[in-house]
Amino acid sequence: MQRLWSLIRNKYLLAALAFLVWMLFFDRNDFATQYSYQKQKANLESERSFYLKENAAIIKTINDIRSNPQEVQRIAREKYKMKKDNEDIYVISKVAPKENP
Repeated sequence: MQRLWSLIRNKYLLAALAFLVWMLFFDRNDFATQYSYQKQKANLESERSFYLKENAAIIKTINDIRSNPQEVQRIAREKYKMKKDNEDIYVISKVAPKENP
C-alpha cells in the first residue's frame, strides 16, 4: 500500500499520465478525430480510383471517336436517334413485368 501511495504521489508519473490522457482524449488530434480522418481518407481514395477509371474510359471513347468514323455514326444512332433519310428506326425498350398481388 505504501508503494502504491508513493507511485501516486510521484510528480513525474502524474505529469506523464496527465499528458497521456490529454493527448488521447482532449487534444485536437485525439483518437476519434484520427479515426474519422482515416475513414475519410479511405473514402476519398476509393472515389479517386473510381474517377480515374471513369476518366480512362472517357479518354478511350474520345480517341475512338476521333479515329473511327463508324464510332461517330454508332453514337449518333444509339444516343441521339439519328438516321439516314431512307431508314426506319424501331426503338425497343424493356418493360418491367407487373407483379400481381
